[in-house]
Amino acid sequence: MTFHAWLTFILATAVLLAIPGPTVLMVIGQSLGAGRRHALPLVAGVALGDLTAMTLSLAGLGALLAASAAAFTLLKWIGAAYLVYLGVVLWRAPVSADAAPPLGAAAAFRRAYVVTALNPKGIAFFVAFVPQFMSPSAPFLPQAAILVVSFVTMASATALLWTGVRHRTGRIARFTI
Repeated sequence: MTFHAWLTFILATAVLLAIPGPTVLMVIGQSLGAGRRHALPLVAGVALGDLTAMTLSLAGLGALLAASAAAFTLLKWIGAAYLVYLGVVLWRAPVSADAAPPLGAAAAFRRAYVVTALNPKGIAFFVAFVPQFMSPSAPFLPQAAILVVSFVTMASATALLWTGVRHRTGRIARFTI
């Protein structure tokens, strides 16, 4: 992989990460409801979820999903069912004048991991785009490791930036009032 190919991958990754998905919405919701500190386990879950999805995609799961429409559809339905489950849990949660307690660290980590690892957008990105940045004449593992580390680092940094939404939006609201 050339430096130019890696830099192009970084730019494509930045574009992908700029499009909010279910993971970003979860991070923002936890940050707004409980503050940045309580959203940090989500960042770790995002990192591990992306690491899992990308590693499995590069190890061949992506090829299996690309070749089998049924397997890809099954994965999408599992991810959708989990998101519906999370929505039902939130909908059925008691509403009170007080703020809802934040998710515990383990629950926040687990939710972020599952949503990120089963995100079809991420899996499709890994399957469709990642191989384009790899040189067939160079060893596979070093290239894969560089791309995995680059993506996971950028995704984690993006999720961490989203945890600051509460602080920034609160400051903007105070300024405009």
